[in-house]
Amino acid sequence: MKTAVFVVFLTGLTFQLSAQEGTVSIQQDPRIDQLVKLYTEVNSKAEFYQIQVGFGNYQKAQNLKNQVDIDFPGWYSKIEFESPTYRVRLGRFRTKLEAERKYLEVRKKYPDAMLLKPEGNSQ
Repeated sequence: MKTAVFVVFLTGLTFQLSAQEGTVSIQQDPRIDQLVKLYTEVNSKAEFYQIQVGFGNYQKAQNLKNQVDIDFPGWYSKIEFESPTYRVRLGRFRTKLEAERKYLEVRKKYPDAMLLKPEGNSQ
């Protein structure tokens, strides 16, 4: 009898605890949105060194990108179409030194990889 009362009490308490609701209100300075927009705009125009890992038809490029994402987790990677092939590119390196260091690391796994200079950069 005591066990049954205890179970009913716990069940009622559980329903009471799970029935709580609330609302969250976030007060944010409107200048934060302006800063995020400016940051995005600046980074979209920035030029980066990249490493081209390989190329081919879309399916081959997709498979290669999936493998690259496994081999180098956390690195920026993308597929770009440049007629007539899809190219798999890795990284967004701001400096030549950083790009060359990462390039040496990538070449161990992908010996045909190429280091690409930013467009418009004559270094």
